[in-house]
Amino acid sequence: MRTGEPLPEVGDVLAALATGLWHWDTAAGEVTVDAEAARLLGLPAERVRLTEAQVRARLHPVDWNEITGVVQLAVAEGTLAEVRIRIMDEQGGIVRVVRSRSKPSFDPVRKAYELIGTLQEVTEPRPGTPAGRSAVTGDWRRSREAFLLDAGRALAEARSTEEVLRVAAGLSMPGFSPDGLAVFGVSGDRITVIGHHGQPQNDMNPFVDMPLETDYPAAEVVRTGRAVYLSSRGQYRSRYPLAWPLAERFGRQSWAFLPLTVAGRTMGAWMAAFTYPVAFTPDERSVLTTVARMLAQALSRAGAAETQRELTEGLQRSMMPVLGPEIPGMGIAARYVPTGGGLQVGGDWYDMIPLPGDRFALVIGDVQGHDVRAAGLMGQLRIALRAYASEGHRPDAVLSRASHFFHGLTQSKDDPGDFRFATCYYAEVDPATGTVESARAGHLDPVVRMADGTALILATAGGLPLGIDPDSDYPTTRLALEPGDTLMLCTDGLVETGGHDLQTGWHRLRVILEEHEGGLEELADALVQAVHGPSSHHTTGPLADRREDDIALLLLCRQGEGCGCGDSTAARAPVRRTMLTVAQAEPARIATARQHLRGLLHDWPGEEQRDAAVLLLSEMLTNVLVHTDTDALLVAEVAGEPGQRRIRVEVTDHGDDLPHKRRPGEMASSGRGLMLIELLADAWGVSPRGEGKSIWYELYESAAPEPDDSGPPDASTSA
Repeated sequence: MRTGEPLPEVGDVLAALATGLWHWDTAAGEVTVDAEAARLLGLPAERVRLTEAQVRARLHPVDWNEITGVVQLAVAEGTLAEVRIRIMDEQGGIVRVVRSRSKPSFDPVRKAYELIGTLQEVTEPRPGTPAGRSAVTGDWRRSREAFLLDAGRALAEARSTEEVLRVAAGLSMPGFSPDGLAVFGVSGDRITVIGHHGQPQNDMNPFVDMPLETDYPAAEVVRTGRAVYLSSRGQYRSRYPLAWPLAERFGRQSWAFLPLTVAGRTMGAWMAAFTYPVAFTPDERSVLTTVARMLAQALSRAGAAETQRELTEGLQRSMMPVLGPEIPGMGIAARYVPTGGGLQVGGDWYDMIPLPGDRFALVIGDVQGHDVRAAGLMGQLRIALRAYASEGHRPDAVLSRASHFFHGLTQSKDDPGDFRFATCYYAEVDPATGTVESARAGHLDPVVRMADGTALILATAGGLPLGIDPDSDYPTTRLALEPGDTLMLCTDGLVETGGHDLQTGWHRLRVILEEHEGGLEELADALVQAVHGPSSHHTTGPLADRREDDIALLLLCRQGEGCGCGDSTAARAPVRRTMLTVAQAEPARIATARQHLRGLLHDWPGEEQRDAAVLLLSEMLTNVLVHTDTDALLVAEVAGEPGQRRIRVEVTDHGDDLPHKRRPGEMASSGRGLMLIELLADAWGVSPRGEGKSIWYELYESAAPEPDDSGPPDASTSA
């Protein structure tokens, strides 16, 4: 170019220097590149506008993170941003290395960065030359700090030895990256390979298990606790002649063996091998040493966590029973989910106890607390309940003895403030008849999902939690499971987790129970999943992983159409039935009986009929408690297809006097019960029994159904 001639265009100069130009606006999320920059990125050589995602797909992930960190530092310091970038192809291979120089600026209004810079290909110097060991990036220290920050964060988040090794295999060090990695551990007087990357599995066989006295760099590092750096093949061969024939076939040029030290104890060694000669400058040794320390800490944490998990799972398996063999006509499923804190064991438990005569008992309970003491007390209480049940005691006697035992177990003179109690539900089941006799000690009431899908809470008589009063009584409640019914027993963790109380938590579970289609095991999983949601560590979902309380869950179904134990497509039998005993000493259970009946009629279309049914039930139960000295047994049943259903309510007692209609005066306070039944019921009657009597009534959803041959002989009469 002669003097006085105009200067060439900037674009021509950049093209002559094989330098591309690019512009990045983070607010728009777009990167504009000229033809040369596009070529360097591995794209057709033409000006193009790309999204950040498209550009990021062409760059090495570590380099992309480095760019964002360098840009922020450059803006804060008011300097140029210079980084070394590896361009990748679709298969993950490195196409070329480029250097980017830019002047970033920050717009506080838009809260965005804007960069205009250049891209220029960097010719990789030959390994071993002085230029080859100089940093390509403009700021080696900044790149090193960014790498160590990312590596430390990734290793800190690794939760298992496998994850730690995977993170270590993916580390890409600034300016020099090993192509082979191996982690060695110590087992007794031998050194073993815990994990490796960059070499075939079979090629590592000679190194998998070696004595600590072996003439091998990793063994020496473990013995001495000092790092070994081998910059060339000649150094390796002369220093370790016996191990060299085994290492030679890998084709490496340089090796670094560093100790993995935690709390002053060398727990293993880490090998980083390179396909080109590395001088191991002080900066490079500093990076390798720091990574080795972080790797040792991560492996130590992961090992401790795995040991704790193994201990927890072993303790849990020893305390949680294995459900017995299959019971003809019955299906059983169980789940135990520990809390997320501590040893992940607590006081919740379930059990299944074989009893004479093909009967069995189901137990579920919760010892106060989520610590090791709660788990220990739970184990002792579970054994005691098994012993009392095996002796043949009735449910009330089993819980009474268990309460006396647990009270003596938890009354510590050394620590009177560490008082514990336990809730428990104990039920004896007769598979032949579906009868369930139970006693409850401060525990949640059971829930039954009937054959037509209706889910109801079965209010049962109960006493104080175990251990509070050693002389507490526990009344027995008798239930009946119809074919197709499913009984659910659970601890409060299933109901109250996620900020729910007993009412709102029950509504959440009721939806799952009534809408679930599938087997019993799938229903158990669905109930737990509805409470915990997908785990936040592995999958995304509407709920975070909640481990606020232990969960124990038992499902028992009496097999039949619609029970979920077999074919989920089977038609559900349109029958609902509930039983309840109201004792003379428990007049408050009349309200519970009304609640049961309303639950049974939750989808009955006529509100007046529902109110009439509840009113008549109250009248019948009250008459038994007032005019006799016996208990009342309620049996309520809804049968038939929707639109043509029938509700039949029957109350039985052991009194000898039959009720009769009277004509009470205007001022009389009684005597109107049968008049109300005759006025409101579609059919009613009084049936004498061998001991006592029963009074019943029926209401029809529509026109009167065909005569029921199963009814009592005097079903059409009134007394």
